[in-house]
Amino acid sequence: MIVNYGFNATLTAKPGMGDRLVDLLLTGLNEGSPGASEFCVVYLVSRSTSDSDVVHVTEGWTSEEDHHRIFAGEAAQAILAQIDGLLAKESQYTDYAPVRGKAAF
Repeated sequence: MIVNYGFNATLTAKPGMGDRLVDLLLTGLNEGSPGASEFCVVYLVSRSTSDSDVVHVTEGWTSEEDHHRIFAGEAAQAILAQIDGLLAKESQYTDYAPVRGKAAF
């Protein structure tokens, strides 16, 4: 599969809630969740090395349309609803159109 659409998100958890935020984001890889979709080619959750409450998510999708369709579903909306309660501030997003690269997990 080729990544044609993606984004990076930076999420800042309320103080001391970084572990909970990471755990919740990783449920996105569970069967039936957005990251487990055949249309999600990259789903990477990372932490800041300087602030454990700052979490970065990198996602790569087959298309922007596939991403929006999957995220409109019940499983994604349930995760997003839980994430909102953990955040200290609004998340920052940067979308992108991949050119070339490698992701091997």
